[in-house]
Amino acid sequence: MREAIHNLEASKIREVANAGLGRDDVLAFWFGESDEVTPEVIRQAAIESLQRGETFYAHNLGLPELREAIARYTSALHPAVDASRIAVTSGGVSALMLAVQALVDAGDDVVAVTPVWPNLTAQPAIMGAHVRTVSLVPVEGQWTLDLPALRAAVTSKTKLLIVNAPNNPTGWTMTRDEQQAVLDHCRETGTWILADEVYERLYFEASPNGCAPSFLDISKPDDRLVVTHSFSKSFLMTGWRLGWLVLPPAMVDGIGKLIEFNTSCASVFTQRAAIAAIAHTADITPRVVAHLKLCRDTLVPLLAAVPGVQVAPAKGGMYAFFRLDGFGDSLDMAKRLVVEAGLGLAPGNAFAPEAQGWLRWCFASKDPQRLVQGVERLRQWLAAQPQRKG
Repeated sequence: MREAIHNLEASKIREVANAGLGRDDVLAFWFGESDEVTPEVIRQAAIESLQRGETFYAHNLGLPELREAIARYTSALHPAVDASRIAVTSGGVSALMLAVQALVDAGDDVVAVTPVWPNLTAQPAIMGAHVRTVSLVPVEGQWTLDLPALRAAVTSKTKLLIVNAPNNPTGWTMTRDEQQAVLDHCRETGTWILADEVYERLYFEASPNGCAPSFLDISKPDDRLVVTHSFSKSFLMTGWRLGWLVLPPAMVDGIGKLIEFNTSCASVFTQRAAIAAIAHTADITPRVVAHLKLCRDTLVPLLAAVPGVQVAPAKGGMYAFFRLDGFGDSLDMAKRLVVEAGLGLAPGNAFAPEAQGWLRWCFASKDPQRLVQGVERLRQWLAAQPQRKG
């Protein structure tokens, strides 16, 4: 086995979840998905596709109808994107990996903004790249970008910059000025940008287009920019494994080849479901976002009222990222919470070493009362700790 594969770290989130296997009494908030089922209209489109016998291969880049639908959807939010620049992938994870495979050689210099979902730093490492990180900086629970540090890190030797915003786990979202500064800098250094924008619709600030700022708003088609998306979050389709890439025109054929050698194509019935999802986005996504905002605004004030908790409302995404004073090892803390409190959270050090002592709470809960119950379990567990008594 290649050394890069041997050196990959196992998922700390899965390690915590495994500690709660077989326990029905655990309130689980560790994974990044809603506990609400995919809307009926989407599921029905997949059923009808299967009933028509659509069980065969599709085009590597996706059904033409879906690529056109994604282009219309994207163009309604951002400057016009042609369907020829869209590649449909078997999940957002696959979209990210395809982009990395297309751009990164062994030994390349790659920079990633962290804390971040660990796949984004692991994928270039799998390709043999040298991955360096630039950390966001927490200020009273709110994580912010150190733009001078990022500029200093990205040089003419840097092949790829990876940015996830709105960010998993911190909820940090890039401002338009930050995006412009990063894009201008990467144009000067010749660095590619891989922008993971899967949470762009899960945005809670005022916005004219109903989504977070995107690199697509300020870029040109031939910029060294790849943007990844997924149907998972804003359409409640995590288990469907369907995503897409927005590419410079010159990359499209190459990505089609890579899709052939990775998965061949996305399944037709899931693509039919995605077409239905886009057709009904006005009914689905605003409701999802409004409910997530309710969940955020339920959870964060309760967490903030717990002694020793440092937290700020996320501007985007579906997570509350908070620090517990007096505790060091996030993984140990998360495991103890499962066993001793029946509360399942993701450890901060799963996302970066600098997030040690932090925990991620996915607040995408169909019933906000589960969040209330979870905070009460946390409060009771903390009160029982010797260093917190009295």
